[in-house]
Parts: sequence; structure tokens; C-alpha cells
Amino acid sequence: MTIKEAQEIVDKWINSTGIRYFNELTNTAILMEEVGEVARIMARQYGEQSFKKSDEAVNLADEMADVFFVLICLANQTGIDLNEALIKNLEKKSIRDADRHKNNEKLNP
Repeated sequence: MTIKEAQEIVDKWINSTGIRYFNELTNTAILMEEVGEVARIMARQYGEQSFKKSDEAVNLADEMADVFFVLICLANQTGIDLNEALIKNLEKKSIRDADRHKNNEKLNP
């Protein structure tokens, strides 16, 4: 599936099963909540925190998909083509960071 197709699928789902989009502010708050759930799993799985009993059924891939879903909702609501935005963002990073990481002593011991 392409990013464009994902945006179309989410839009179709929202307008049928979801009835309508939550407003942009609500979706921004939901996005922050979903990112927090990813952070919680990362801190426990890769960081120094331990899992609690209530964390046993967590699924990192599913939580990342939740983040992506809400991000797509916000893009659709604000008229952003995520494919185009990502291409432009990568072009910007390629110019800005052309030598930055190569010259970073922390990355190149």
C-alpha cells in the first residue's frame, strides 16, 4: 500500500465506520496519547523500565499503527499529501544534513 492509498483508505473508513473525523484539536490530543503509548512500550522493552502486569498484552506494531492512523487523519483533515510532504522533507534533510552526520564524532568514533 502506498501512502496515498493509506490516506484514501483511512478517509473511506472514517466516513463510513467512523461516521466523521474528530476535530483537529481532538485528533492532535489523540495523537499525543498514542505517541505516549509507544513511548511507554519503548521504555519498558528497550529502556530500563520493567513491564507491569497490565502491560503484558501490549503490541508495539499495533501502537505504531495507531500513531500512523491518527497522523493520516490529521493530514487528511488539513489537506496534506503525506507522500509529497515526505519527499520534500527528505530533500530538505539531504541538503541540510549532507555532511552533518558524517562529521559528527558521536556517530563516527
